[in-house]
Amino acid sequence: VQLVESGGGLVQAGKSLRLSCARSEFTGRDYAIGWFRQAPGKEREVVSCIRGSSGWAGYVDSVKGRLTVSEDKSKNTVYLQMNRLKPDDTAVYYCGIDVYGLGCSPVAGITKGAFNLWGQGTQVTVSS
Repeated sequence: VQLVESGGGLVQAGKSLRLSCARSEFTGRDYAIGWFRQAPGKEREVVSCIRGSSGWAGYVDSVKGRLTVSEDKSKNTVYLQMNRLKPDDTAVYYCGIDVYGLGCSPVAGITKGAFNLWGQGTQVTVSS
């Protein structure tokens, strides 16, 4: 499976961006796509995920209400709509795939270690 992110850029605080994660064809029974970000000098952190079989979406508390993840299965693409961006959102954003889907669950939440295939990332810079 290959993943390609796009849509990053430089924006002012309060503005919006939509990131895309296009994946190659995947024939597994279930999967999940996760969005992660890594700021300079910091570890990669999970942001959101969406489960392929159910469409269930999970978010970390710091982005709830501002970020929305969605999927267009006809295009094999997952989107991350980011609104009311803050300078703290500045990071390289990556999408990853969990080829079993178990890392994105309403019961267990988002399990970072379940995502083991990544795209190259897209830079998001939010100016104050």
